[in-house]
Amino acid sequence: MTTSAKTPNLQFLLQHPAHFLGLGFGSGLAKIAPGTFGTLVAFPLAWMSLALPLPIQWALIAGLFLLGIPICTITGKAIGVVDHGGIVWDEIVAMLLVLTFSPVEWPWWLTAFLLFRLFDIWKPFPIRQCDAKLKNGFGVMFDDLLAAIYAIISLEVLMWITTNY
Repeated sequence: MTTSAKTPNLQFLLQHPAHFLGLGFGSGLAKIAPGTFGTLVAFPLAWMSLALPLPIQWALIAGLFLLGIPICTITGKAIGVVDHGGIVWDEIVAMLLVLTFSPVEWPWWLTAFLLFRLFDIWKPFPIRQCDAKLKNGFGVMFDDLLAAIYAIISLEVLMWITTNY
C-alpha cells in the first residue's frame, strides 16, 4: 500500500504542532526554495539568543536537534514524503549552529548562510550518502548537521585567512 504525498498548506501547517514547527512556522510553505526560506528563520532566533552564554546556546541547539527527530518524522509521515522540501526544521537548527561560530556582523552571517546553503544543496560526501540511506527523522536532521559542519569548517578557514593575512 502506498500513500500519495500531500501538498502542505496553511490548514496542514495548523493541524499539528509538529507540522507548524517542521514547516518552519510557515516558511516551508514557500513555493520556491523553501529550504532557503526556512534557513532564514534561524537569523531572528539566533539574534534573540545572543544574550545567552555560548554553552547554553549549544545546549538549546542540541535540544532542538533532538526535538527535530520526532518533528520531522511526524511531519514527513503526514505528508507522505520522509524528507519533503517543505520540512525545514532541520535547516533552521543547523543554521543556528553555524551562526554560533560566526562573528555577529552581517558580512559573516551572510557568508555563513551562503556556505550552509551550498553544502546543504550540494551534499558532498558523506552527506549525500547519509541522505540516501537514513530515511527517517534522524536522517532528515543528520544530513543538515553534516552540512553545518562543512559550513563551520569553511567559515573558520575563511575567518583565519582574513585575520592572518
